[in-house]
Amino acid sequence: FPHLFNSKMAALKEFSMEEVSKHNKEGDLWIIIDGKVYDVSKFGRLHPGGMPPLVDPTVAGKDCTDLFFGLHRASVLNEPRYAKLQIGVVPTLVQAVQKKLEKAKNASMPYAEAMGTWRRFSPYYTERHLKFRDALRTFLAKELRPFAKKWDDEATLPTRDLDKRLADGGIIACLVAAEKGIGDLLRKHDIKLPGGIQAEDFDYFMQLIFNEELKVGVDGCSGLGAGYFGGQSIGLPPLLKFGTPEMIEKYAVPVLKGEKRICLAISEPYAGSDVAQIKTTATPTADGGWLVTGTKKWITGGMVADYFTTLCRTEKHGTVMLLVERDDGTTLSPKPIKTSYSPAAGTSLVTYYNAYVPPERLIGKVGDGFKQTMANFNFERWMMIVSGNRHARLVVEECMRWA
Repeated sequence: FPHLFNSKMAALKEFSMEEVSKHNKEGDLWIIIDGKVYDVSKFGRLHPGGMPPLVDPTVAGKDCTDLFFGLHRASVLNEPRYAKLQIGVVPTLVQAVQKKLEKAKNASMPYAEAMGTWRRFSPYYTERHLKFRDALRTFLAKELRPFAKKWDDEATLPTRDLDKRLADGGIIACLVAAEKGIGDLLRKHDIKLPGGIQAEDFDYFMQLIFNEELKVGVDGCSGLGAGYFGGQSIGLPPLLKFGTPEMIEKYAVPVLKGEKRICLAISEPYAGSDVAQIKTTATPTADGGWLVTGTKKWITGGMVADYFTTLCRTEKHGTVMLLVERDDGTTLSPKPIKTSYSPAAGTSLVTYYNAYVPPERLIGKVGDGFKQTMANFNFERWMMIVSGNRHARLVVEECMRWA
């Protein structure tokens, strides 16, 4: 209920119900909603229903909270054009509303939460799962959700400072916590998961919880979620699965620490996600490296990525997966492209022109690029299903609140 209380509340003038009741006619009209006093004297001509509903005896100078929420969403009061109409508060009503909210804080709307959050007994969720969810939800509620809608609307791309906070909170590590052997790597670099969970305990139900809470954490903003987490969640696993220990230390660890960003570059204008039809080429060089030339499209997070996990075709050896590093735009150039969701996704068209990749940045084996891509797709699709289901629950919750 972010519309109820804000940092300016303490500075607002306090009124009694009696004082408010005196302002009950056209030209001098106040109303109360959730303990807040609004001066709507000049608002009548802008009100979709005109002045009559506002000067109604049950509204003018009265607490019309129930009437208001019968016709409007709570988020309406957050809009600047309406928020500026507030002139004060009625302390007794504010206190009553606060008590109601405290009582309802842990209540759940029907079907708005996955069963694992409220079932009294479950064969699937242990105390570790519940502890993990609580820690995750608490962290995201502080660091992300309050700002998510604004960032999504304003197409705000992730900053290094935010990446560092997310990494310190274990959020980036959660993207790959189910990868085999990741526990030793996390402990080596003192990277902790939320709730004190160990990577060895990070089963598929932990991963389900993580993707559910991530969708809640971004307040259902799919563009923001894709740009902040989606690109990394599919770009990093191939490096951890098939990269050498030296590669993982040099390139994966900085991503886990929030110092660098990574994305997956598979789709192309000509083939979409039809991996077998890609045309981006990798040509061997005399020193064992590669020159990459081609175009990748719809690359989530490409606008802010430092590394591009790139699938290429070779002339003689089939497909190969390479880690291409961003340069000054000379040989690798990401450009933003419009999609149906927010530009906060950082979706890009990436052009490679003889982008040099040293031998150490070959991921896996030459000829195995296709298989490595397919290994990545399985988990990626499952993750999308979990997120989609949780998004649907957010819609149900919003409908219940509206009703």
